[in-house]
Amino acid sequence: MTPRERDALSWDGDDDPTLDTGSSADDSVGEDASADDDGRIAAGAESSTGLPAGYTAVGRGADDISRSDAEPDEDAAEGEDAPADADQAQPMGNAALIALGVLGGVYLLYTIGWIVGGLRLQDVIPFLLPETAVARVAYAFALWIAVAAPAIWFSATVLLTRRSRSWVRFVWLAAGVVLLIPWPFAMIGAIGQ
Repeated sequence: MTPRERDALSWDGDDDPTLDTGSSADDSVGEDASADDDGRIAAGAESSTGLPAGYTAVGRGADDISRSDAEPDEDAAEGEDAPADADQAQPMGNAALIALGVLGGVYLLYTIGWIVGGLRLQDVIPFLLPETAVARVAYAFALWIAVAAPAIWFSATVLLTRRSRSWVRFVWLAAGVVLLIPWPFAMIGAIGQ
């Protein structure tokens, strides 16, 4: 075995005091407690092993474990895992995440399609718009708004439907797929005529 493999299998650093998880208290209980022939903890250790408020012991030896005399606090009654915000969104499932990724890819392709199609239209612009500086600036502005539209639609839909049902999010994303088709790319194509 190489020294590197020995290092990987060793437990060096476990005695670090900053990593203490409170096992010394458990060890002292284990030393004080003596198990009888049924495996139950002796009555002397009963007072040191109490349950936190709001918990109930079940199973073998549950009668020997004492309850804490403290009043149960509200956090323990509600449970530790209860969400802090009642209207907090539930995490998405695997299918929803995959569908969101596929739709994100479609929107990315739409952005690329608007760039390619819009740049291909620059050759045809003199036939569509008059040759003025205002027309060129307006075309450039409209082109970059069209390029940004799929990204804006996708991010706005995802952000604004965070607390909605997932079908609402996907309806809005599907509407964007239909509305934001890169028509210049679809009509002229990447190569043109």
